[in-house]
Amino acid sequence: MSDEPRVELRELRPEQWDGWWGNLVRAFGAGPVSEEERELDRSLTECDRSLGAWDGELCVGTSGAFSFRITVPGGAPVPAAGVTMVSVAATHRRRGVLTAMMRRLLDDARGRGEPLAVLLASEPAIYGRFGYGAATAKVSAEIDTGRVTLAVPPGTDAVRLRYADPVAALPECEAVYAALVPTRPGLLVRRPGWERAVVLDPEIHRDGASALQCVVAERDGEVTGYARFRTKVGWGPSGHDGTVTLEDLDALDPASGAALWRFLFGIDLMSKLVVRRRPVDDAWQHLVSDTRRCLPRLSDSGYVRLVDVGAALAARTYQAPVDVVLAVEDDFCPWNAGSWRLSGDAKGAVCERTGDAPELALSARELGAAYLGGTSLAALASAGRVRELRPGALAEASVAFGSVRAPWLPHGF
Repeated sequence: MSDEPRVELRELRPEQWDGWWGNLVRAFGAGPVSEEERELDRSLTECDRSLGAWDGELCVGTSGAFSFRITVPGGAPVPAAGVTMVSVAATHRRRGVLTAMMRRLLDDARGRGEPLAVLLASEPAIYGRFGYGAATAKVSAEIDTGRVTLAVPPGTDAVRLRYADPVAALPECEAVYAALVPTRPGLLVRRPGWERAVVLDPEIHRDGASALQCVVAERDGEVTGYARFRTKVGWGPSGHDGTVTLEDLDALDPASGAALWRFLFGIDLMSKLVVRRRPVDDAWQHLVSDTRRCLPRLSDSGYVRLVDVGAALAARTYQAPVDVVLAVEDDFCPWNAGSWRLSGDAKGAVCERTGDAPELALSARELGAAYLGGTSLAALASAGRVRELRPGALAEASVAFGSVRAPWLPHGF
């Protein structure tokens, strides 16, 4: 019998937060952290949903969850555990600490009646074995605004733009964001306090760029969009060579969005626009004259895990009628394993256990990837990760699971 000390998981107590958070920062190899960031993280931490892994008096692991609601296809805000702050000290790897924390977090989410868990993965290879699938993607770009032009829709010239203080304009901008939340799968309902995160502006992270700036779009006296961005002046042999870095842009209508994009393309002394973490169907890609000179890059973003298969599949709608029996494999959450009949359409759905013969076979990971409509079941089948057991079932389900708008998870946590 090993005499190696046992690592124990315990709920985080508020007075332990400083040491717990310090272990997290060290594990991620983070550079300087501002006091603003530290205090915001402290205020947002849900201690009753956070775990510390303790080796005696040493904290050697951290994890937690936020109580979120995420938009699913059909527009419903569904409770979801936002898994976060996961780390294991380099001295305690390969001892089952991460697995034990994942087990506790998912058991807790199930006990709270949350059908879903979501996370942003710093190391994507880790989370597939716990049933998380890559459900949303993001596009980044570096646009040569000196050579790329925009073709804007009718009505753009009628949009009024004005500079605004990012903090003072926050209520108006948050109203725009809140109006958009039901329209796109993956968006998170912003809980009180989280609005502070989008305007957090510590100087140590600006890398020589300006303080955060904000421009709002207005139509008929109402705010219909906003862009938050930074500028960094640069000079080369041929003159100005500055960079605009976009942080956020949301708009309620195409003209307002186009007006904001046109503004960003035309800021004096700037020749490049850096765009990060945008949805894969973002409008700018269809406004620009030359996509190649925008250097678009696609990468993974949000990961989804179905905590309760029946409740999760019944919580969303389907863009075509579907009636299919799914054989679900789920070793980590065995209560999900077995056959489920999903019947649904654009009005609603029912998903219940059944003894009928399965028609599609897949694991919880594939269900998570397809859940928000951004990953095709047919594409997963082409990789051998979904098996069709009834001819025609794959095509029917793949169309039904799709989404009119690409899912997007821009809300960091």
